[in-house]
Amino acid sequence: MAKHFARGLFVLVALGLSGCAGFSPDTGMTVVSDLTSQTINKDVAFVRTADGAGVIDARVRQLLSRTLTAESAVQVALLNNKGLQAAYNELALAETDLVEQSLPPNPVFSISRISGNGASEIERQVVGDILALATLPFRSEIARDRFRQAQLRAALATLRLATDVRRTFVRAVAGNEMVALLTDAKATAESTAQLAVKLGETGSVNKLDQAREQVFYAETTADLAAARQAATSAREKLARLMGLWDDGLDFRLPNALPPLPRRPQALPSIEADAVAHRIDLQIARLELTALAKSLNLTEATRFVTLLDLAGISRRTQDPEGTPFRERGFDVQFQIPIFDGGEVRVRQAAETYNLAFNRLTERAVNVRSEARDAYRVYRSTYDIASHYQREIIPLRKIITEEMQLRFSSMQVDIFALLTEARQRLASLRGAIDARQNFFLAQSELQTAVNGGGAPASGGDNPTNIAAAAPADGGH
Repeated sequence: MAKHFARGLFVLVALGLSGCAGFSPDTGMTVVSDLTSQTINKDVAFVRTADGAGVIDARVRQLLSRTLTAESAVQVALLNNKGLQAAYNELALAETDLVEQSLPPNPVFSISRISGNGASEIERQVVGDILALATLPFRSEIARDRFRQAQLRAALATLRLATDVRRTFVRAVAGNEMVALLTDAKATAESTAQLAVKLGETGSVNKLDQAREQVFYAETTADLAAARQAATSAREKLARLMGLWDDGLDFRLPNALPPLPRRPQALPSIEADAVAHRIDLQIARLELTALAKSLNLTEATRFVTLLDLAGISRRTQDPEGTPFRERGFDVQFQIPIFDGGEVRVRQAAETYNLAFNRLTERAVNVRSEARDAYRVYRSTYDIASHYQREIIPLRKIITEEMQLRFSSMQVDIFALLTEARQRLASLRGAIDARQNFFLAQSELQTAVNGGGAPASGGDNPTNIAAAAPADGGH
């Protein structure tokens, strides 16, 4: 009987070993690379060797040798950001968990010798966890789902970095454009303020008009200082996101934001696209699948929490020195007298229901976020286009007409300066409008593909994983 039982144990071990997972050559990065390429058409790389680091450095230097665009800045960040590399390290660690969960438990060997009163006993024992072997296929399947989640989380971290880079790039370039505009405005305001002082000395300008020109110059100076600070901070943040330091900090940015597209995008199925492509929803769906498998495993093992098989070989020597050997096996299990497993089953079921409701809520929110992002995108396009096609051309006409009237002495210099201040306000509004459009364009892409700010713990179903054991409580 013992012989057949032991043979069955070894067969079970062999079956378990046949389903073991091994380490993949790319540590799961193929999925991350494919998703990144399909979503934002960018390359990613997991740097693990000195040669690989050299190739990436050469690519980064090539991208930095030219004036950066939003797309090239994103590519530099995806290749060079060490925080993203750390996310890929977490993916590699997740693969080690997958391999570990697919391996059968190691048997425990023990040997003991007891002697006394002229007799001695040597006992050898091997212990294996039968329950762990029996649930190995379940645990392996759940571990594969967890690894798939880890791959999607790495892809989500990649998209989040790309989103942050685009936003920061837009703010940095818009900041440079605003600095250039206010620098010219400050020079003009300084000249007019000095002219007002001289005219005041001759009695041609009263104190009120002098004060108006002085305060305009002072306010423009303060606005320029604030714009420089914002542009510098945005550039510094962009450098951080791209992982640049030392010699890499002298990268070049455009002087102005690009022109608006000729027409806005038409996305009639944006809600369906968001639900189908959002990576955070894919992670939540996998989490729900893993929890369902955990629930099934919990129900299958609810009455047994520990079941060990011990194969025993005992060698005994009697007082007369005659040795003899004993063989057998020992089975230990916990009797569910007080807890029949109902608590763990209820916990698993409620955890699954919690994750299901959170996923449903998230899906509803994703549809709303997509609709709102598209409305903002269209409205910001209309506003920026209105500045570009209506307000700025009209301001140019007014300025030219005022200069003609000033030349013919039909208006005085203060009317001309008043128009200059109004034109400056329109130009600043136009820059802000274009900046808001390109930021909204980035938000629209994020709403469809994912990559926004992480959701709070209460709204993210993936954070519920810790509440449910992946192997049914074992």
